[in-house]
This record gives sequence, C-alpha cells and structure tokens, in this order.
Amino acid sequence: MMQSIERIFEIVRKEFLQVLRDPRLVRVIVLAPLIQLMLFGYAVSTDVRNVPTFVVDHDRSQASRDLVEAFTASGYFRLAGASARTADLVTSLDRADAMAGLVIPSGFAAELAAGRARVQLLLDGSDSNTATVARGYAERIVQEFGVRRAGGGATLALELRERAWFNPDLASRDYNVPAVIGAIILLVALLLTSLAVVREREIGTLEQLMVTPLSAGELIIGKTLPFAFISLVDFALVFALALFWFKVPFVGSLPMLLVATVLYLLGTLGTGLLISTVSKTQQEAFMTSFLVFMPLLLLSGFMFPVASMPRVFQWLT
Repeated sequence: MMQSIERIFEIVRKEFLQVLRDPRLVRVIVLAPLIQLMLFGYAVSTDVRNVPTFVVDHDRSQASRDLVEAFTASGYFRLAGASARTADLVTSLDRADAMAGLVIPSGFAAELAAGRARVQLLLDGSDSNTATVARGYAERIVQEFGVRRAGGGATLALELRERAWFNPDLASRDYNVPAVIGAIILLVALLLTSLAVVREREIGTLEQLMVTPLSAGELIIGKTLPFAFISLVDFALVFALALFWFKVPFVGSLPMLLVATVLYLLGTLGTGLLISTVSKTQQEAFMTSFLVFMPLLLLSGFMFPVASMPRVFQWLT
C-alpha cells in the first residue's frame, strides 16, 4: 500500500516538474484564465446601450421633442436619423442603419394633455436579445415621461403591436442554427490546421521537408488546401442539415454565401497555421486552439451584442 502511494506521489511530482519546466505551458495555465476573466468581465455584457433609433415626428411640438430628448438622454438610445416620412423609417430598418424606430403621431401634444397619448415603437427583431432589452427600456422611458408630464397623476401608455419582419415565426432555431454553423466551421478549421505543422516537428519530419525543393509558400499552401477542402465539405454538410433537417429558410444569394465562407475560412485557417507554427507539441497546439476559440466565439456577437461592448473590445472584435 505504501509503495503504491509513493509511486503515485512520484508520478504527481514528475508531472508538476514537467509543467513548471515548460514556460509556454505555464503561461497557458496561469495567464490564460486571468486574461480571459478580464476580457469577458468587461466585454461580455447583456446591457444594451446606444441603440440607433430613427424618429418620425408627425406632431412637431414641444412635447414630441421632449419625448425624443428623453430617449436620447437616457443613454440607451441614440438618434440615427429623423424624417417626416414613415417610409424612410422602414428603409432605415431594412438597411440596418437603425435598430429601433419611434413614430410620434399628429396631435400627440393634445392627446398627452388629455392623458391618452400613444406612440409607436418599431424594433429590428433580427437581434432578438437587443430588441427585447430595448423594448423594456423604451417602456420605462415612455412611462416615466408620461408621469412627469402629467404631474404624477397619470401615465402615458405604450402600446406595442409586434410584427416580426425577420424570422416572422420567431423560431429560435432560425436565429441560432446559422450562428452555430459559423462556430462549428471555426472550431474544425482551427483544430485541423493548428496540428498541421507541429505534427511534422514533433515526429521529426519537418527538417526533411525543409531540405526539399519546396519553398515556404508552397509548404503552407500544401498544408492549407486539404484542410480548406475538408472545412468546405463540413460546411456543406451542416448547411444541408440546417436546410433540410432543421428547416431553416434560406433567402439570399448562394454564390455570395460561398464567397463569404471562403473568406471566413482564410481567416480561421490562417489562425490555425499560426498556432501550429509557434507551438512545439501537438498538446500545446490543441490547448492553444481552445484558448483562442472561446474569445473568438464570445466576441463575435454570437451570444452578446458587439455594440454593448466597450469601444476597445469593439475594435478588437
């Protein structure tokens, strides 16, 4: 029994020594969690601020201007445009120049004095999280505005009649599955290429490749093309699964999607090759891939809106 405990202790001691002697592994173990905690603590936020808002003011009264000022002064909404035509608001939402639209009808000031004023709020539902949070902010702003103008004796009703222009059925799969496709392709391409060069180094064949007539560019291209092909095949499989199994509707240009996929793969494959080049072992490359994967995923806007992040993390994203 004692001999067994001693052998286990020696194995544990050996593993600790092996880890401490590898400075790269120490950085991954110690610094990586700290960096991720700092990064996610600031960047990962469900708060929504500065939602671009388009205003259509048919009343053009002091009361309507005060309402618009209440929206912009809150910090949750910012004025992205204004017009007297409702069609301009629709165009702004379609082009994603604005995520919210505020329509103030004629006679707003008179109805506000009578305690029965209404306004219309349109929200871009393509980002369901932002739209839901923005709706809550708008409700609170309008209600507080009504209480303040009525002297505390009445409230201004905000009547929301929802009509989803994007994903009319509000099916969660139509939101999530396309984003998951991007995450899967990122993970596959990153893992495949991160082991490409380091595998040659670890088994001792990299030196043999270096003495061949192959140039560095030819070697990189030769290493990249097979994984690019595999990644494209994986994309075709998951794309077909999304269309025919999950019934996610596809509306758009298929050639444009393929071009965007190729550009996307260039970035992910390049990142994987960089990891493979600087890593000494396959284990180190594998761990580094996951270290890079999580920030890329969380900062991509897949889970949290990029617009709500601090400016430095928006630039990093």
